[in-house]
Amino acid sequence: MNTKQQLKDLVNARRGMLVPGAFNALSAKVIEDLGFEAIYVTGAGVTNMWFGLPDQGFMGLTDIADHTARIRDAVELPLIVDADTGFGNALNTYYAVRTLERAGADCIQLEDQVSPKRCGHFSGKDVVSTEDMLGKIKAAVDARRSEGTLILARTDACALHGFEAAVERARQYGEAGADLLFVEAVTTDSEIRSLPQRLDKPQVMNMVIGGKTPLVGAEELAHLGYGIVLYANAALQGAVMGMQKALTVLRDERSVREDSGLVAPFAERQRLVGKPALDALEQRYAV
Repeated sequence: MNTKQQLKDLVNARRGMLVPGAFNALSAKVIEDLGFEAIYVTGAGVTNMWFGLPDQGFMGLTDIADHTARIRDAVELPLIVDADTGFGNALNTYYAVRTLERAGADCIQLEDQVSPKRCGHFSGKDVVSTEDMLGKIKAAVDARRSEGTLILARTDACALHGFEAAVERARQYGEAGADLLFVEAVTTDSEIRSLPQRLDKPQVMNMVIGGKTPLVGAEELAHLGYGIVLYANAALQGAVMGMQKALTVLRDERSVREDSGLVAPFAERQRLVGKPALDALEQRYAV
């Protein structure tokens, strides 16, 4: 079974599949190594880790396509790729979907914010008209070369126009052809509980650590019928804390040992990046 069909089956099961975000190929390999079933290529994570900037529209199509291609080469899991606003109008969205599908995306996420977008849990967001977003979704559906490539439509309208308006937008996005729906930054437990009953397409619930949405366990979200429980930047925030801890000890003690519990062992690092397999290939091709 290919990764597109794997992802479709996993999402349609609506069992709250936990999906962590990856910000580069190594973080994707860690996710795969730990037994997760899919990976979210996070625009916020790429922006934070690649540019050292906040998630405010600095990432371009080339940036996310390059990261997607590198991650696709590194892992075998299905990839859900954050395409922000489609990087322009409906025609730009059409091109973005073609580009990301070619890079290895199995699902492409589009959101209805104006450009430049902001993190869904920042203040100061704005959204395009429903009609503009419907045009982008139709363009995305037409652009995909494989019907197995899923289109994930996200609305950020809850923060501006209220929960009911966001639900109505999501409903229309599903009717326009989106395969999955994502109402971002809901703020109450009752909203979380009601969404699966209000929308008939599989849905994403985004658990942003420190964000505006109440954190709910994956088992409960599975019971409610969510297709995906997204932790887009758990790996990123964990990596930042890990770097801070290890480098603080290095600064203060002038040394960090392998047995300190602060760093992955040298051998583990080499295992994750596939050095033993490459050593075997090197021997195979040695003259």
